[in-house]
Amino acid sequence: MNRKPLHRNAILLILVGACALTAALSFTSPSGIAGSDFSAASTADFVVQGASVDSVAVLVAEVGGTITHELGIIDAVGASLSAAQVAQLERLGTVRLFRNAPVSTEAYLTIASRDSDDDDDSDVDEEYDDDERFVDSAFPTHIRADYAQMKGVTGAGVTVAIVDSGFSPGPGGRKWLNRNTRRRERVLARYDAITGELSGSSRDGNGHGTHVTSVLASSRKSRNSRPRAYNGIAPDADLVIVKAFDDAGQGSYLDVIRGIDFVVSNRDAYGIRVLNLSLSATPRSYYWDDPLNQAVMAAWQAGIVVVASAGNGGPGAMTVGVPGNVPYIITVGAVSDAVTKDASDDFLTSFSAAGPTFEGFVKPEIVAPGGHMLGQANPDSYLVKMFYEWFFGDEYFYMSGTSQAAAVVSGVAALMLQYDPSLQPDDVKCRLMSTARPAVDEKGHLAYSVFQQGAGLIDAIGAVASSDRGCANRGIDVDYDLAGKVHYVGRADRDEDGAYYIRGLDGYVWNDGFAWNDGFAWNDGFAWNDGFAWNDGFAWNDGFVWNDGFAWNDAFVWNDAFVWNDAFVWNDAYTTPMSVNRWVPQE
Repeated sequence: MNRKPLHRNAILLILVGACALTAALSFTSPSGIAGSDFSAASTADFVVQGASVDSVAVLVAEVGGTITHELGIIDAVGASLSAAQVAQLERLGTVRLFRNAPVSTEAYLTIASRDSDDDDDSDVDEEYDDDERFVDSAFPTHIRADYAQMKGVTGAGVTVAIVDSGFSPGPGGRKWLNRNTRRRERVLARYDAITGELSGSSRDGNGHGTHVTSVLASSRKSRNSRPRAYNGIAPDADLVIVKAFDDAGQGSYLDVIRGIDFVVSNRDAYGIRVLNLSLSATPRSYYWDDPLNQAVMAAWQAGIVVVASAGNGGPGAMTVGVPGNVPYIITVGAVSDAVTKDASDDFLTSFSAAGPTFEGFVKPEIVAPGGHMLGQANPDSYLVKMFYEWFFGDEYFYMSGTSQAAAVVSGVAALMLQYDPSLQPDDVKCRLMSTARPAVDEKGHLAYSVFQQGAGLIDAIGAVASSDRGCANRGIDVDYDLAGKVHYVGRADRDEDGAYYIRGLDGYVWNDGFAWNDGFAWNDGFAWNDGFAWNDGFAWNDGFVWNDGFAWNDAFVWNDAFVWNDAFVWNDAYTTPMSVNRWVPQE
């Protein structure tokens, strides 16, 4: 195959600054707005960013705008502005404006719908509800987290912050989510990022946040035969609950950024080591120009392991959302359990978003269980009422999405940090990737592209026991990135025929182990001024991708014969095909 390099624009040889570069590619202006898409008599919400919160607040007040949020983590405020006020601020040339945008939780659109012809659940209530002591979520066993739990590695002493729709366990769930395995209260704080208030309440009217928390940290014992195994991945982790989404599972940049600001500001007060972001938005700019991404990078810089869902917009290429497109953090795709408790038939879900990112980074880094996930939810929540056929036993609910997969990985990160508190975020990412298991077919070839599965399926006990360091985020520096000194691109490229490939690795066969045993060269980054630009004239709006029809080829491919329901698996076995769409409808 001819792999002629893409055209390099001369402008990239000199880094002029993030705003100038984004202006060249964004669909309107550096902020994604031009002030002309709302009437002169109306107002809209914006992130207004400058030298400091105070200086920006003064400028907003001078033009007559209304400040709604203080976002110290990115030196910005949220403001309600008219078109004329936007124009005044843009003329100053000292601030950046970014139109407030919607963010959604990443499971709402992928709730499983029951197929009565193929699934008989007549004994579900009897199995799970009659036994007061046990219920089996299965997914901790699939990734061997139960082995860590048996060794006493349960996330104790590690605090995980969850930015989501809140936290309202049902009557039984309060025992297993509010309290750890020793029945001690472990919710350290509840912050409402919508109102900006720290209080004792974080009502979850949607159900997504509670379910994600259950997947991550439920302390209820498992039904399986292994002693001291639990339904959640990290049953002794402490929790900080941040509510940023409404009853319909919808949020905004302003509220999510304010939630992340709270987490970073209170990192030491609550011992926060992990931040779970089971949410996604459509990319509208380079990763470094996006204010939500900037907040996420600041959290990583502060020593917090950030885990984000890849998004549910798959299976096409370049569908990873914000903030999953941030190169530093751990972005997670989803694996289905094939509606069994046998891990040998697990397969990649069709909804799981795939890379590369617009800047050429391989995403997701890893995949984790995210299909047909059993967790707890309040019977009064929106999702339970919408999909009541998947609710049983007064507190248990099945949900699917990369949200749940991210929660699994956040739980494993808590296990790793309990076992070795000295780990920095880059170390956690390195060990998760180096111990993951790539999916292969019966011939030992990769079953899924590196752009679909990254390093492969997470292995909890392997990650906990690993001593690897230095194999993640090589060639990129979050300090320089946030300071605007340099930005980065990854190794992914596209040839003249439209096929994606990894630059510099042309001579290697992926299934020989290179990608997983030699420092993840495909995860490296390069300075933007040494990089390249996709020169197809693509716009940053509406999730536009390079070309919807291209098959991925060679060893990391969706070749023309590949279909999503061939049930390639993680244990070299070839099993009977099963349709993913029966369980997770397409978005």
